[in-house]
Amino acid sequence: MKKIFILSFLSLATLTAFSQSFNAQKLDSLFQVLKKKDKFMGSIAISQNGKTIYSNAIGYSDLASSKQATAATKYRIGSISKMFTATLVFKAIEEKKLSLDITIDRYFPQIENSKKITIGNLLNHRSGIHNFTDDSEYLTYNTQPKTEQEMVEIIARGKSDFQPDSKGKYSNSNYLLLSYILQKAYKKDYASILNEKILKPVGLKNTYSGTRKTNILSNESYSYHFKNQWIKEDETDLSIPMGAGAVIASPTDLTTFITSLFAQKIINQSSLALMKTIKNGYGMGLFDLSHSGTESFGHDGVIDGFQSVMAYYPKEKLAIAVSSNGLIYPIPNIFACAESSYFNKPFAIPTFEKLAIASEILDTYAGTYASTQIPIKINITNKEAELFAQATGQTGFVLEAASPTIFKFDQAGIVLEFKPEHKQMTLKQGGKEFLFKKD
Repeated sequence: MKKIFILSFLSLATLTAFSQSFNAQKLDSLFQVLKKKDKFMGSIAISQNGKTIYSNAIGYSDLASSKQATAATKYRIGSISKMFTATLVFKAIEEKKLSLDITIDRYFPQIENSKKITIGNLLNHRSGIHNFTDDSEYLTYNTQPKTEQEMVEIIARGKSDFQPDSKGKYSNSNYLLLSYILQKAYKKDYASILNEKILKPVGLKNTYSGTRKTNILSNESYSYHFKNQWIKEDETDLSIPMGAGAVIASPTDLTTFITSLFAQKIINQSSLALMKTIKNGYGMGLFDLSHSGTESFGHDGVIDGFQSVMAYYPKEKLAIAVSSNGLIYPIPNIFACAESSYFNKPFAIPTFEKLAIASEILDTYAGTYASTQIPIKINITNKEAELFAQATGQTGFVLEAASPTIFKFDQAGIVLEFKPEHKQMTLKQGGKEFLFKKD
């Protein structure tokens, strides 16, 4: 989810120079240790100027039959599906079938504030419509097929969390409704629209809107979570998320898609500019993933045991996509290694060697910690010379020692740094830091 050079020899020279500077060995080393230590199952693809310059796949798409993952294995990509849906909406706008300022009361009059909510509000998560996947009820029906009427009734019951366009808040409801609107505009099902407007023109052979159950014979993958061993996850019925999370794709296809999108091979420059326009943290189907002076756009996705992330770097014409069907080692770390391999940034390959810390030292960290920055408390306990952490209302987990004062939980990308002399602990996650003090 893109680029053209005027002279073919210039394109070749650019790719050659890139290949010489790209540190593939670093990524190879990471995937080797992840495979050896059984910390990750999934695949990565990296392209520049529309050419794949690195791919790798480890683990299994189906553990029961020992079917190994390959570069062509397809994964449920969760909310990355929203990029496809947003692109389809802008395609429909260009074809005069929709417009950003249409209010949704013509489609869903039963939804609260429908006369005020526009298609544009749905695209950039400013509708105020409650996110149906936030409700505990969701996990009682997510594996069962649902009709449009049933899902609209569920969304309507959730009402609004705030007035339209007053702020932004992520809601899967927005993109499910956009899926239904696209079907009404084109008088076709979502899968057919996706195939006609994006997949065929771009040449994506390993991407489609998924059917209700995983088809291993079509090179799709099951997903897993780890609890002493890999355990197969229940499957969300894909009639529920549709354009909010039902697309299945290989990472290589994802890099082709985002490259074509930014090369304006699917929608025009004006539409792409609107997708990239960020308001209160949300674009219209894109997030600004720029950091450390490097501009990039993309999206991430989670569904069942699958996690994916995709980004495009316009200046470098670089695309990176990572998909996993089971992980202990977090995807952001793999993504950081991919970036460091291109931008020549430092990255430490993990060893996963367990560091033993004396129980009496762990005792000094035990206690309940609170922060003025976020409204949770974290209880730290020493159980048989292992440190456990449990946040308010969440399941506890074992912390792995990285040093005598630094502990981590790789599966959630959590790092805790203790300063017992000050009765302090710093939580680091997602590039942010939060200071906690012991009660």
